[in-house]
Amino acid sequence: MTDTTKSLDPLLHNRDGRRIERILAVMAHPDDVDFGAGGTVRRWTDAGVEVTYCLVTNGDAGGFDPDVPRSEIPGIRQAEQRAAGEALGVSDVRFLGYRDGELSVSHQLRRDISRVIRQVRPDRMLTQSPDRNWERIFASHPAHLAAAEASIQAVYPDARNPFAHPTLLGDERLAEWTVPEVWMIGSPTPNQWVDVTDTFDAKIAALRAHDSQTAHMTELREYVSGWLTRQAQEAGLGEGRLAEAFMVVTTG
Repeated sequence: MTDTTKSLDPLLHNRDGRRIERILAVMAHPDDVDFGAGGTVRRWTDAGVEVTYCLVTNGDAGGFDPDVPRSEIPGIRQAEQRAAGEALGVSDVRFLGYRDGELSVSHQLRRDISRVIRQVRPDRMLTQSPDRNWERIFASHPAHLAAAEASIQAVYPDARNPFAHPTLLGDERLAEWTVPEVWMIGSPTPNQWVDVTDTFDAKIAALRAHDSQTAHMTELREYVSGWLTRQAQEAGLGEGRLAEAFMVVTTG
């Protein structure tokens, strides 16, 4: 890494110095990206970066109100994620439709994520960590781990290999694409922190858009603020700052 590359803002440049123009976020459930990286997403979109969300499931195993028919949950959660995306400057929101509660790493899931990678052709991918976090077990939901592992396998080797998932290249005419960098949320070993103090309100607005998941959380703002304060302290940021944490991996 050159001295010039070291001086570039890592929020907007990959470690090879490339300016970020497009980011693809692949997550297991609606609301995962907003809890883990909402403030960072707002910073990206404020800087003109195009961000696409790809939700592997509709979150149909979620919700807290037993009076809401389970058949309505997928539509409710899709609408909530689109509204949350608007709060953070994201309009391209896609759903793969896998059944929540039954997600596993499969050839089909790898192919479907590879398809979106080849469609979006991102400079950076945001996903969950495939490593179990024993300090914060809720970050390691089985669906998070499965979506993360499938995403990493789609980044390498699938999406960049023209001969992997041959129907993508043959029938769909989607050429291979190499994602040079992956940012993971929920990792037990973060190595990158983003100051989100100025975008915290947008993050909370996005989380509140997930009404089926957060309406009962009367102290949501305080809870999230405490969590981000601890991460800011880990990053060595000043008093009163808030931060989101990531494990950044170079894959190009």
